[in-house]
Amino acid sequence: MAEIVLNVQVRERAGTGGSRQTRREGLVPGVLYGGDKAPVPIAVKYGEFHKALHTGKLLGHLVTLKYGDESQRVIAKDVQFHPVTDNPIHFDLFRVDEHALVRISIPVHFRNHEASPGLKRGGALNVNLHELEVMAPADHIPEEIVVDLTGLDIGASVRGADIALPAGVQVTAHHREATVASIATSSAMQSVDATEDAAGA
Repeated sequence: MAEIVLNVQVRERAGTGGSRQTRREGLVPGVLYGGDKAPVPIAVKYGEFHKALHTGKLLGHLVTLKYGDESQRVIAKDVQFHPVTDNPIHFDLFRVDEHALVRISIPVHFRNHEASPGLKRGGALNVNLHELEVMAPADHIPEEIVVDLTGLDIGASVRGADIALPAGVQVTAHHREATVASIATSSAMQSVDATEDAAGA
């Protein structure tokens, strides 16, 4: 994965007024939190931030923050968007130790649909969680969590604790017993069953 570098400026004005002024200057305002240091209001050029955001590798991954000759590793935890334009209007960065465990939500993707007997028979995949909350080393945060549907029949479900994860990554207690997805009878199958029952009657 290519390293993402954000060149930041320190904002003189914090608060709503300061953020508006920052955006008028073509910058995206943000705040750097974490560690034993006070929060620092910062800003990144809009074009640079937009480019980093649309790599899909900004949120939830280690990012190198540069301020002049200084640099440090941070994690982008949150980005706020304008409700109409969908442009980024604010972001939060957190200072981290590269090897520290961080709590983060990772997107869940499903594979091997064709190897699921339940789906092959016309069942439906019901997804309850599109993201799984895990504890992961800051320098080894997975980009995705893959759920293998091989062998799953109608009525089967997958809990957070059932999913194979990379070494060093653990599901949090919040999602360990949660149902991530299940395979259920589809409306089409129910319709066929009802028709067959009616015909048999």
